[in-house]
Amino acid sequence: MNLPSETPLCGPPAAHVHWSRNVAVASLLGLIALSLAWELVLAPIKPGGSLLALKALPLCIPLAGLLKNRMYTYRWVSLVIWLYFIEGVVRAWGDKAPGNYCAMLEVLLCVVLFVACTLHIRLRLRDARLAGLLDDNAPAELPA
Repeated sequence: MNLPSETPLCGPPAAHVHWSRNVAVASLLGLIALSLAWELVLAPIKPGGSLLALKALPLCIPLAGLLKNRMYTYRWVSLVIWLYFIEGVVRAWGDKAPGNYCAMLEVLLCVVLFVACTLHIRLRLRDARLAGLLDDNAPAELPA
C-alpha cells in the first residue's frame, strides 16, 4: 500500500517539500522585484518614483527565514502576505493602466506565495508525522 507521499504525482517526501520552498522563495523575490519596479519605474504615483517603493522592505525580512527553511517564518508570512493582497486588489480596482496590471500581478504573486507557504507547512508536518517525529495528537510543532 502506497502512502500519500509515495504516489507518483507527489514524488518522494523531500522533493515536494523542496518544490514548495522554491515556489515560496521565488514568489517572494518576485513580489520584492515587482514592488520596486512598480513604484520606481513601471507606474509610480509621482513621476520619478515614490516612497511607496519602501513597501518592499518588509518583504525582505522573511526572505532569510524562508531560505533557512524556518517553519515559523512560513507561518507568519502566510498571514502577513494578505496585507499586500489587499493593496493589490484595491489598486487593481482603482488605478489606471499600467498600474492596475502591476496590481493584478501582485495579487497573483500573493496567492501563489500563500499557497506555497501553507502547502510547505502541511507537507513538512505530514512528513514529520510519517517519519515518527510527531505524535498524531501532538501540537503541530517540529522538534528543533
